[in-house]
Amino acid sequence: MKTISAKNTDVEKKWHVIDADGLVVGRLASQVAKILRGKNKPIFTPHVDTGDYVVIVNAGRVRFTGNKLENKAYYRHTGFTGGLKTTMAKDIMKSSPEKIIYSAVRGMLPKNKLGRQQFKKLKVYSGSEHPHNAQNPETLNLNIQ
Repeated sequence: MKTISAKNTDVEKKWHVIDADGLVVGRLASQVAKILRGKNKPIFTPHVDTGDYVVIVNAGRVRFTGNKLENKAYYRHTGFTGGLKTTMAKDIMKSSPEKIIYSAVRGMLPKNKLGRQQFKKLKVYSGSEHPHNAQNPETLNLNIQ
């Protein structure tokens, strides 16, 4: 048997909808990153974007295990001396819960041009509605708790 190296023209991209209601953030993010990279397909090639599009709804209803909702901190730096800014997870969940999933998935993708291209295929919405019905997305049921 020969090893097949996929090309961009060989890849068929699908759309998937995932309901994040009650799912744990990290476990959800690892499954989504796998789908975005295309590692769930037999045609997976590391240097080609073989992944699918993922739409996540109900991002405001994800959960953390343990005390992470109270204790987990997200950091960013302004670029100035002493400019480290800290935001707690519970504050982000109140203002824009999509950022939590975006941050978790971004950390699980490659840190290069291909990873940035794959990350653009992720769409996250805090409510149960999304504007991607024209793409006929399939509902994907992840077997995670």
